[in-house]
Amino acid sequence: MVQITPALRRRLPFLIAGFASFLFSVYLYFVADEPTAGIFVGLWVPSIHSLGTLLVGSAEQADRSMAREVVS
Repeated sequence: MVQITPALRRRLPFLIAGFASFLFSVYLYFVADEPTAGIFVGLWVPSIHSLGTLLVGSAEQADRSMAREVVS
């Protein structure tokens, strides 16, 4: 069985949401023949990943600072 690290567990929802947004934008652009909507939804992907980086990075930084306080 594959072990999921805590860091990956924090990042996984943002990766899944970004990939789902990408697939939905491809569907809108090519299948539903809505190119404007497809481009708009496609712009969500970097926004979702940026939000994940902001939130996960803040949480990991807080974890490291708390660990230093416990050690000190």
